[in-house]
Amino acid sequence: MSSFIDQLDSLARRSKCANALLWSVFAFGVVKATTLVLRYFALVLDLFVLPPVSYAKYGAGKGKYCVITGASDGIGKEFAIQMARRKFNLVLISRTLSKLETLQKELQGKYGIEVKILSIDVSQDVPENYIAVREVCKGLPITVLINNVGQSHSIPVPFLKTEEKELRDIITINNTATLLFTQIITPTIIETASNSRCRGLILTMGSFGGLIPTPLLATYSGSKAFLQSWSNSLAGELKENNVDVELILSYLVTSSMSKVKRTSMMIPNPRNFVSSTLANVGRRCGAQERYGTITPYWSHALYHWVIEETVGVYSRVVNGINYTMHKSIRARALKKLERQQKSQ
Repeated sequence: MSSFIDQLDSLARRSKCANALLWSVFAFGVVKATTLVLRYFALVLDLFVLPPVSYAKYGAGKGKYCVITGASDGIGKEFAIQMARRKFNLVLISRTLSKLETLQKELQGKYGIEVKILSIDVSQDVPENYIAVREVCKGLPITVLINNVGQSHSIPVPFLKTEEKELRDIITINNTATLLFTQIITPTIIETASNSRCRGLILTMGSFGGLIPTPLLATYSGSKAFLQSWSNSLAGELKENNVDVELILSYLVTSSMSKVKRTSMMIPNPRNFVSSTLANVGRRCGAQERYGTITPYWSHALYHWVIEETVGVYSRVVNGINYTMHKSIRARALKKLERQQKSQ
C-alpha cells in the first residue's frame, strides 16, 4: 500500500514539474511574441509616423559647420546639398577638386552659406592628408561630421584573388582614414557643442555588406563590419559629451560605387536615401536590435527587420544566398569585361 502511495506522490511531483515547464515555455513564448510586436510597431512608427528630426539641436542656422567626406559625388554630394538646405556651413572633402569647386559655388550661391573645400586622395595613407584636414577645420565651430567616404571592390572577387592594392585601398579608405578623420574632428565637435549648448553628431556610412557577411566581397564586408563595432563603441564613449554617434546601414543605392543606375523599390537614388537618413537620425528604423545604428530607407529597413527576425544575419542560409547572388554578378561582370576587350 505504501509503495502505491509513493508512486502516486512521484507522479504528482512529475506532473507539477511538467506543468511548471509548460507554463515557463508559454510565458517565454508570450514574451517573445510581445517583443516582436513591439519591435514591429516601433519600426512602423519610426518609418511612417514620426515627423522629421529637427536639426536645431545640432546648431542648424546658427553658423555651425558640418564636415562631409567623399562629398563630390553620389550620397556624399547629396548630404552636402541637404545639410546646406538646413543652413549648415560646410567643409567638403573629396578627391576631385573641379567637382568640389563646382559644388562649392552652387551651394554658396543658392543657400547663402560658407563652404570650404579640401581635395585629397584618401587612399594615400600619408601624414599630409591628416595635416590638411586639421588645417581646413582649424577654428571652425563644427557640430556635425558625416563619414561618407568609402570604397568597395571593382567587381565581386574571391578573397584569394583580391589584388593587394585593392585590398589596401579598401582598408585605408573605409577604416584608417575614417578613424583618423574622426579623431581629428571630434574634439572640436565636443568643444563646440559644450560652448553652444547644443549637441554634436557623427554619422558613418555602413552597409548591408557589413551587416551580412558577404562572400566575394570579403574585404569590403569586413571593413564595414569593423565600422559597425567601432561606431557603436564610440557612441557609448561620447554619450556623456552630448555627441550622438550613428552608423547608417544601406542596401543598394544608385551610385558610381554600386554601379547600379536604375532605381527600384529596393534601390533608391541618393536624394531619397539621404532624405530618409536625415529625417530619421536617432531612430533605429530597421535596426531595432542595434544600438547607435539606423537603417533609414523604408524598404531596406523592412528587409533588415525580416532577416533579423527570421533566419538571422549570420545564418548559413543568408550567407549562401549572398554567395550565389555575387557569384552571378561576378560572372556577368567578367563577360562584360571580355566583350569590351574584344571590341578594342
